[in-house]
Amino acid sequence: MTSHVRSGKDVSVLIVDDDAAHAESSAECLRMVGYTVDTAMSGKAGLKALDEKQYDLLLTDLVMSDMDGMELMRRGLRMNPFMAVIVFTGHGSIENAVDAMNEGAADYILKPLSVDGLRIKVGRALEARELKLANIDLRRRLDQKFGFEGIIANSAALQRVVKKVELVADTDVAVLLVGESGTGKELFARALHENSRRRNNRFIPVNCGAISPHLVESELFGHEKGAFTGAAYQRKGRFEYANGGTLFLDEIGDMPLETQVKLLRVLEDGEVYRVGSNQAQKVDVRIVSATNRNLEQEIRNGRFREDLFWRLKGILIEIPALRERTSDIPALVHHYLKEFSHAYGKEITTIDREAISILCAHPWPGNVRELRNCVEEMVIVAKDDRLTIDSIPERIHRSSKPEDRMAGLVGVSIKEVEKELIRNTLASVDGNRQEAAKILEIGERTLYRKLKRYGLS
Repeated sequence: MTSHVRSGKDVSVLIVDDDAAHAESSAECLRMVGYTVDTAMSGKAGLKALDEKQYDLLLTDLVMSDMDGMELMRRGLRMNPFMAVIVFTGHGSIENAVDAMNEGAADYILKPLSVDGLRIKVGRALEARELKLANIDLRRRLDQKFGFEGIIANSAALQRVVKKVELVADTDVAVLLVGESGTGKELFARALHENSRRRNNRFIPVNCGAISPHLVESELFGHEKGAFTGAAYQRKGRFEYANGGTLFLDEIGDMPLETQVKLLRVLEDGEVYRVGSNQAQKVDVRIVSATNRNLEQEIRNGRFREDLFWRLKGILIEIPALRERTSDIPALVHHYLKEFSHAYGKEITTIDREAISILCAHPWPGNVRELRNCVEEMVIVAKDDRLTIDSIPERIHRSSKPEDRMAGLVGVSIKEVEKELIRNTLASVDGNRQEAAKILEIGERTLYRKLKRYGLS
């Protein structure tokens, strides 16, 4: 077994044992395979060492004169919760070792020492620690990407959406997300899941519009071997895979009517029948669905069931189009600029204000997805460390005319126009009020008064 050596000196171990010979022989056993090992000959000395240095692993005897190993472990884990712990014990105190494992120890080792046994158990404990740290890092990255702090929402319109999602996330209520294609409905669906009590179980997305109509039921509910031509083996459906988690039904408006009937039954009864089976399978799934269609109009046209609509619409969340929240554009552009600069190995750090203005004037019929693709293209073709108006694709230039921008303001109050202009300007200069005042050609004190009046931070 070689995986127990992470990389020599990278792994630090503390051995605490008032039997000096046992402590040193254990230390030498681990040093020979690359670990960095310190020793302490009493519980108090061990506690002092833990206070002065962060260790990957603590090996401690359970029975010591000044402080027992259980107390040392408890206090050590309070200082360093990610430290792995193994306890030494004699044959007569195995029960105490089990108690230690119940309080956080990874394993125990019986005295007298077995060289191979020590190395194997140390390796396993460190592997478990690395897995725990990897899971914590994955959770952190999921929180960054799908947590609320990962959603760029400078506009009041999107901030209202985020607030509503926050309020309903940790419930089991069905949520229907409505918005144009490219507005980020799946991002909000994942945020709902990652901030719910189901976050440790699966999030299963299903694009109802991308599945052949005659295969929708098999995809959702599964099938038995021989249920239809080509069904060569039993297969669980998405409902069973999502059991305990969240099932995201994207483009629910494209689901065939006959499947809608069966979906309604599943939502009412909490059980599915695989195609070709009469045996019910119990499922516990939260449903989040999304559509870019007007489902109420689809109901009037006979293409969507009204009873299913009310089942899915526990909470309705409307996601605004990007053209309705232009103050989000500068922050989104900078976010994608950073993402694609890293992805393509470039060192592009900024984008000219004139380029931001043109991007803010574009109507973005493809919404955030179109903006993301645009910034990716700009990064790819950029020749230096900044994006300029020359980096913007020609199709964006053509559709971002000033007269089109002004026409879109008809019917909007002067107050709202000024508020949005100030918000957009601040976003374009990363909140620098002095710079924003210069661009707006007003004094800083005037800007501060307007920020206070409009409730802008």
